[in-house]
Amino acid sequence: MTHWIKWLFIGFVSIILAAAVTVVVVLRLSLPQLDGQLEASHIETESTLLRDALGQAVIVAESREDAAYTLGVAHAQDRLVQMDLQRRVAAGELAQWLGSQLINIDEDARFHQFRQRADEVFTALDDDDKAMLTAYANGVNLIIDNLSAPPMEYLLTGFSPARWTPQDSILVAFSMYMDLQLGQVGLDLARTGLARYFGSSMLDFFTQPSPYQAALDASLIKKADAPIPELNAVTTTTSVSTQEPLDIGSNNWAVTGELTQSGSAMLANDMHLGLRVPIIWYRTQLNYQRLGQQVQVTGVTLPGLPGIVVGTNGTVAWGFTNSNLDNVDWVALSESTQTTTVVEKIAVGNHYHEYEVELSPYGPVRDIDGQRYALTWVAHFPYAVNLNITDLDLAGSVDEALDVATTMAIPAQNLVVVDANGNAAWTPGGAVTSRSNPSFTAISEKQWQSEWSQREQMLPVVKNPLTNRIWTANARVISVEQLARFGDGGYALGARAKQIEKRLFEKQQFTEQDFYAIQLDNKAEFLIPWHTHLLELLRTQQATYQEDIVALQNWQECACASSVGYTLVRRYRSTLIDALFNPVFATLKEKGINPSQLHRKIEPAVWQLLEQQPASWLPHNQSSWASFMLAQYDKTKTTLFERHQTTSLDDLSWGDVNTLKVSHPFASQVPLLGGYLNMDAVKGYGDSYMPAVQSPDFGASQRFFIQPKQLENAIMALPGGQSGHPLSPFYKAGFNDYAHHRSTPLLPGKSAHKLILTPKK
Repeated sequence: MTHWIKWLFIGFVSIILAAAVTVVVVLRLSLPQLDGQLEASHIETESTLLRDALGQAVIVAESREDAAYTLGVAHAQDRLVQMDLQRRVAAGELAQWLGSQLINIDEDARFHQFRQRADEVFTALDDDDKAMLTAYANGVNLIIDNLSAPPMEYLLTGFSPARWTPQDSILVAFSMYMDLQLGQVGLDLARTGLARYFGSSMLDFFTQPSPYQAALDASLIKKADAPIPELNAVTTTTSVSTQEPLDIGSNNWAVTGELTQSGSAMLANDMHLGLRVPIIWYRTQLNYQRLGQQVQVTGVTLPGLPGIVVGTNGTVAWGFTNSNLDNVDWVALSESTQTTTVVEKIAVGNHYHEYEVELSPYGPVRDIDGQRYALTWVAHFPYAVNLNITDLDLAGSVDEALDVATTMAIPAQNLVVVDANGNAAWTPGGAVTSRSNPSFTAISEKQWQSEWSQREQMLPVVKNPLTNRIWTANARVISVEQLARFGDGGYALGARAKQIEKRLFEKQQFTEQDFYAIQLDNKAEFLIPWHTHLLELLRTQQATYQEDIVALQNWQECACASSVGYTLVRRYRSTLIDALFNPVFATLKEKGINPSQLHRKIEPAVWQLLEQQPASWLPHNQSSWASFMLAQYDKTKTTLFERHQTTSLDDLSWGDVNTLKVSHPFASQVPLLGGYLNMDAVKGYGDSYMPAVQSPDFGASQRFFIQPKQLENAIMALPGGQSGHPLSPFYKAGFNDYAHHRSTPLLPGKSAHKLILTPKK
């Protein structure tokens, strides 16, 4: 998830736990009722909530509204704390629960005024969506109103969860906008700062097209090396380390029925998000009737919202990756532009912290070094959110699913959809602005278009391409021609997409296991030039770096657990880039601009500097480029040794350096029992620029492989269990399959629990 998650539980530091036995007793009281009957208000007919050995929720109801109600019950039973945090992070209401340490995070959220916007969105929804959100909220409140004891996090803070509203579900949707598109908000501002403080030549240098392009139409942005700008005028003694953004987003790909034995098309999807306890997704199967048809939809839901996000209705299957179409404009305001100021009152305990938000006709305003910039963002418009994604339940073909995609209002995503008849298609489904002049940097008020108030209806589609293959991985998917219309909202470098494309052309027929192997591909193709560069550099000082050279020679060309050489190459690249661009990054940070998103396109510029070695870019304390690069390698090793408390290269295997640790944010604050709250640590195996994306707390939030004709072979592996309750049998269920790359079935197993919801008389 976003950067805020690592700060969420700072407010718990001062808590002193009661005796362990007392805690366990109280925790047991907070376990949900899984069997028997539960009298329910606001439900039309009896519905059933089943759970299998993994805790997968299987809901059987008469209508979609009753299914939404029952899903609200299931989510609240297993994930109430997660839901509460999701709505609060979007609304800027964390400090009320977790303390004053989170005021800055609340201020960042209040800048967008999502609580007010949720009301506007709800008012604009059609009656069906309003009914579904209301039914879902009623189901959540059935559990909140009847808690025998609160979940652990409430118990230890003395806080009580507020009742759920339909607008809270819209806030959960806004929290996903923050996850998936705040990078665009930061990137446009960083590129604006780059041009403002260093000139257009520096912006051109930073944003050159790379050789890593894998658009579906094979179109290439012509490579034209921008001249290296002089850096003589910029001096700084400040040393900054920019957090290189992970090659975030997700992977999905598909093949048509021409490339499967069954004749059904096949889909793979793994959405990359922060990994924590509890995990973000929730296994669900919904069974109900709608428009005279019996519906069964299986996949994952997002606690806080009704409906399957990624999954299948048996005939059609779908998955998403972040599309990165440009849905953001910063508008440079003139001195004469009139603005207003509103005061946001942020509750902190029993008092309020006041935060002023300046508003303009173009959106909320930030002042950077005397220049006011207003933010226009798709998420700020009423068309940003609806529940039309749930209409995929009745899609009988790829074409019908594409029709639904044109109406969906979610953060714009690469929708890849397949059907049992062998068809496969891609389109950027979700909310896309109708404005037609996307820009890398801030625009003037005259350039702002009123079309921002409307969503785009005509989006590109690729269906059944001649190659019979479709792939997306957050890089540019659209054609060069379409790029001028839809813009670049922060495309990933493209190395990952290119590697997936390559794997898809290595075979002429695929199974689910073949797709699983692609998802786990950790070959270091992107780092091969870096490996060559580092090996050649160290060989200039062979006697000094003999042990390092041996490690590099044995690097295995992959982000493999046993590879020390991979660790050295990967971390050297990051250290060198930080040092090379420190004058630029430090200046932007001093001006209040986060430069981290500039890493997205930086690779061509890095190699130009390494190959041409201009004197103006050599730090003043270095006598030569060779000594500078060796100094960065030495710094890399020193940092690794200090961080991992060793002096031996043997202790720097990638599996140890990049160990997967799916942790509960509260674990470090719970004496003795804290370790139990975490999933077992797993040796690291992947990285950023390859299909197998993984860092210690980031990676594939689900692994989904499916042919709609063969649901019995479909796979859905998740990095954790269904329940957020540490005493639940579902707390860790399924994690070992994920950790050891086993194939957890998508379809639910035999029911282990049965809860019947009966209408209250």
